[in-house]
Amino acid sequence: MPVAEVQSEEESRMEQADPKEISLWKDAFSRIVKSKTSLLGLIIITLLIIIAIFAPLIAPYHPIDDGSVIDRYQPPSGEHWLGTDALGRDIFSRIVHGARISIQIGVIAVGISAVVGILLGGISGYLGRWVDMIVMRFIDILMAFPSILLAIAMVAVMGRSLTNAMIAVGIVGVPQFARIVRSTVLSVKEKEFVEAARATGVKNGRILFRHVLPNCMAPIIVQTTLSIGTAILDAAGLSFLGLGAQGATPEWGAMLKAGVDALQTAPWVVMFPGLAILLVVLGFNLLGDGLRDALDPRLRQ
Repeated sequence: MPVAEVQSEEESRMEQADPKEISLWKDAFSRIVKSKTSLLGLIIITLLIIIAIFAPLIAPYHPIDDGSVIDRYQPPSGEHWLGTDALGRDIFSRIVHGARISIQIGVIAVGISAVVGILLGGISGYLGRWVDMIVMRFIDILMAFPSILLAIAMVAVMGRSLTNAMIAVGIVGVPQFARIVRSTVLSVKEKEFVEAARATGVKNGRILFRHVLPNCMAPIIVQTTLSIGTAILDAAGLSFLGLGAQGATPEWGAMLKAGVDALQTAPWVVMFPGLAILLVVLGFNLLGDGLRDALDPRLRQ
């Protein structure tokens, strides 16, 4: 009997504590699922990842090999679901394989922005004084230029390629991460646990990377999600201008550029790659907005 009573008391205690002890991330996920717009963004991104992983199985044709001259500018049909382009290549297959390139662009470009921006923003906000002044003046210089113009100038200097386009997009995204991380670090570094770490003689580098930055992850994750959509859009813009993907690479921006001349006679060549860019960017923006609301501590009960 006593054992049973103890077990029942523990179970009732756990049931009462569950609503209060839900972790930040579980609570955020539940909020995203409950929000229709955030859930739509999550579904779009999940489909993008699935399509990218299984692209060779989903695409009925090779994305690069030239098709038959007879198949040039074929409208959407049962054989070619989204039609064909100027070389007779299946547009659906190229869009499916282009999903891999879009994920690659998002991960690499935003990875560059996040790593550099977190380091600059974290060091600037934690050390302050002259370090903060130098770093933030550098960030202000980067933000003084329109992002797309700065990316164009960088690619023009480094050379036309998808790799250089991703590097350029990553660099122009650094200021957003740096400013967000700096502002968050300025508030976190005044917390009691940081003061306790200083009092015990912990070095500044360890405090920054082990105590301060881990408590800045919520705004960083939100910014990362929003930046992926922006990076994909910027890279598509560079490819449309001929500064990104080259040759027959099935990148959505390059597909738009290749189909401009046939816009009036074969609008599907431009319409479907543009729709793919629209949906993916929309998905990341919807999910990013949902994460921003879900991770806001002021909205938690």
